[in-house]
Amino acid sequence: MKRIVQFTLLCSVILALIIFNNKYFSKSDKSSTKQVIATPDNQLEQVSENNLIKNLKYEINLDQKKNYIITSELSEIIDFNNNEIVKMKTVNAIITDEKKIPLLIRSDNAEYNNFNYHTKFRDNVSIEYMNNKIFSDKLDLDIKNSIAKIYENVRYVGNNGIITSDNIRVDLKTKKIDIYMNNENDDVKIEKN
Repeated sequence: MKRIVQFTLLCSVILALIIFNNKYFSKSDKSSTKQVIATPDNQLEQVSENNLIKNLKYEINLDQKKNYIITSELSEIIDFNNNEIVKMKTVNAIITDEKKIPLLIRSDNAEYNNFNYHTKFRDNVSIEYMNNKIFSDKLDLDIKNSIAKIYENVRYVGNNGIITSDNIRVDLKTKKIDIYMNNENDDVKIEKN
């Protein structure tokens, strides 16, 4: 009789462990797989569902005196070639230099690489630094190399006038700015106040 009770208890424990394992540790059939396809413009397209995150914020200390903060109202995290890419909507970013002067960036969309902090801002991009403003369709920010490439429908507005060009390249360390056109025969347009 004692062995029957022990055998019944052992079976009950094993059955409880199996049920617990299936309920809490097994993979559900409802889990979605994600596929990422690279498009010709190196943008990412999502094929299946992913989790959305509201009010996401990343703070990166570049060194003791510089930092980079990027926030978005709505974000989606995607694994692309073993890199975590964050697709963002309604994006604000601040780069603060050693003098604590902020460079503000706003855009409708962005793709942020969480490994190297490279950020591609897209659609209605605006950049503000002191009393200067730049508007464009695209901005590629390479934090590791301290380079910002602003391109497509670029318009600079400052105290002295308005400049229209195809591209602006800014070295964030030296503050050197290159303003140039895609076609060497075209001229950068300058309107003085």
